[in-house]
Amino acid sequence: MVTSEGHPPMAAGRFAIAQAQVRNTALFVLSVLAIYALQPSTPIRHMDFWFPTTSLGLAVMVWAATALPAAGQRPFDRTFIADALALAAMVLAVAATRYADPLSSLVTRSPAPDVPAVVIALAAVAGLAMLIGRLIGPRPAWTMALVAGLIAWLILLKHEPFTQAFASALRTWQGQSAAAASALDVRWLGFSYIFFRLVSALRDRAAGRLPGMSLREFVTYVVFAPALIAGPIDRPDRFLKDLRSPFRFNLADATEGARRIATGAFKKFVVADLIAVFALNEVNAGQVRDASWMWLLVYAYAFRLYFDFSGYTDIAIGVARSFGIRLPENFNRPYLKPNLTQFWNSWHMSLAQWFRTYYFNPLTRALRTRAWAMPAIIFVGQATTMLLIGLWHGITWNFAIWGVWHGLGLFVHNRWADFARARLAIPPERRRLQQAADAVGALVTFHFVALGWVWFALPDVALSLVVFGKLFGL
Repeated sequence: MVTSEGHPPMAAGRFAIAQAQVRNTALFVLSVLAIYALQPSTPIRHMDFWFPTTSLGLAVMVWAATALPAAGQRPFDRTFIADALALAAMVLAVAATRYADPLSSLVTRSPAPDVPAVVIALAAVAGLAMLIGRLIGPRPAWTMALVAGLIAWLILLKHEPFTQAFASALRTWQGQSAAAASALDVRWLGFSYIFFRLVSALRDRAAGRLPGMSLREFVTYVVFAPALIAGPIDRPDRFLKDLRSPFRFNLADATEGARRIATGAFKKFVVADLIAVFALNEVNAGQVRDASWMWLLVYAYAFRLYFDFSGYTDIAIGVARSFGIRLPENFNRPYLKPNLTQFWNSWHMSLAQWFRTYYFNPLTRALRTRAWAMPAIIFVGQATTMLLIGLWHGITWNFAIWGVWHGLGLFVHNRWADFARARLAIPPERRRLQQAADAVGALVTFHFVALGWVWFALPDVALSLVVFGKLFGL
């Protein structure tokens, strides 16, 4: 640690702040470059460049709507100009690799488009950002128009007929055959999670609780590399707190980060990949005839999904921790919880919290003003929340049924808990009885969740019903 004889604490503080500034710049640069490097290749020419660039453009436009000064004030300051130029320079540098053969596929999977086209795109983003800032910046309520636009964009990417039409239009734009278009052509890395962060900022701005963020801070938050692909989903205020805190590289954080990375890698690339060999999928679902083997496939899928997803989360949290960013936890032994409510407080916790904050709580507050009965409010809130979580994974009947499955399960548990609280409460001194009740509850909850994964794992309702029939000998 750097100190000075006269003022060691002050010198140490300045050093920590300087390290934080270097760290923040590194996170900004690495996150922007990672969104290109991690983007998978696509059959549509140049889209492995344009998809990440569009994500960055959306971040800039949402920042303009939430952070630009009100009308009558100076719209841009030196910090904004420096951040915007740095971001544009990185995008242009990625595009310029097309002119250097050894580097043309180093950052993107295929050569980037011509630099003049990229310059035009950047100018268009800048113009739109200025327009959005002037129209929406002074009017926080208007941010809901951008929220509606982002929801429409997400639907376009999640509903297969719309996605295929989008792929056809992109192929036509790039001079390729539209007849060969497929929904699988549109492989937009991380947009599902970028969507959450952009909407969080817009909703928080409308509610007056979004902290002021520079463009560099906001872009880093939106495309933060460790959490880009599968979360966890962080809140702007919590992320900014870590980003602005003095930072000093220390062995404790590095060690804990390495431990989480190693744990996550083992769970994801060893345990999950091993279980995946015999986990339920579209192929073996139609091949297995015996009920006991079908139960084995369902159990395997449940644990494969847990180890894969929680393993990735461990890696993301570990990498972020090494840089002094403490991402929220996402899993807390969910399959050991004694009821479905506690399961959803322990599984993909950041997703559940996001929907609770931005959908369930506002909805139930609005329904209370209409004098609805509390059971009806709870039913509508839980059923629609889980339906939306299902459809966020993909707009298909199976994901919708999976969402309704959990929505109904949560409502039934809520009603049962109210009934049992007054009639079947276990005294505190009966610890063994409570432990036995919790064990039975965990067993029932796990099987309810595992059966729900049948809808989640398979592509259509007919095959799912076949699996249920085999499971129960029907």
